[in-house]
Amino acid sequence: MRGRWFVGGGGAVVLGGLLSGRGLLRRQAAAARAIVGKPLGEDAHRADKVWKRSYGDPLDLLVLGDSIAAGLGADAPGGTFGAQLAKRLARAAGRSVRLHTAAVVGAESSMLRAQLAGLPGGYRPDVAVVVVGGNDVTHRVRVSESRRHLAEALQTLRALDVPVVVGTCPDLGALSVLQQPLRTLARVASRQLAAAQREVALEHGALAVSLADVVGPFFVTRPDEMFAVDRFHPSSAGYRRTAKAVLPSVLVALALAEELPHGHHAPAVPLVERRRGQGAAATPG
Repeated sequence: MRGRWFVGGGGAVVLGGLLSGRGLLRRQAAAARAIVGKPLGEDAHRADKVWKRSYGDPLDLLVLGDSIAAGLGADAPGGTFGAQLAKRLARAAGRSVRLHTAAVVGAESSMLRAQLAGLPGGYRPDVAVVVVGGNDVTHRVRVSESRRHLAEALQTLRALDVPVVVGTCPDLGALSVLQQPLRTLARVASRQLAAAQREVALEHGALAVSLADVVGPFFVTRPDEMFAVDRFHPSSAGYRRTAKAVLPSVLVALALAEELPHGHHAPAVPLVERRRGQGAAATPG
């Protein structure tokens, strides 16, 4: 079987077709597009600032990726993924967290390079979190291409000696706006990409969080709470749940914790261990 995937407007919309049953999938895609529309607009709230400022001595948190990383669907800046993660990290570390969100709504893995290139000169975060992949699936980007672009981004961050956590592609089969069999196709494609992203992350010394496993069930069982009004992007509650799920890997990446729960994956030799052994040495590039 061969599928075709596209994205339309500010909300990601899956359009599909197969060599057989193409008409059915096109009708299902049109129905999904009519439901999703553009209720959220094109931009996410800007949440970049120092969170929990009174804690002092801030950690720098960089968030890269797509609309989920950017927080599209949150009802306020404090409800975005980055802000939710920054607040949780601050409480766990006992330090303020300075958030820098380079993620862009609609981004694919190929756009990570531009996000990194656009960072301020000399900027080097204490930890970076990457969440990307949904648009790769909807745009039918080859998994091999997605892998390559993610690997390049991880190599760039590794050269800066920045520990990285990759949140793998969410399970698009959780989207209730998709009817069957389109939903099954979305689930298979997104899980295939997620598996490839996990492999790439571990190969490059990053930690990986399988979002389909650690938060996917909440989006399936509590869709009215977890999804925004477009029924595609997370709501503030969805981002709160996602940030809570990603936090354990961020703490391990920063050497603030050692144990990882189910759905979290660490490489044999994490970058943070290499940092301990090598002492300091970062080479900005």
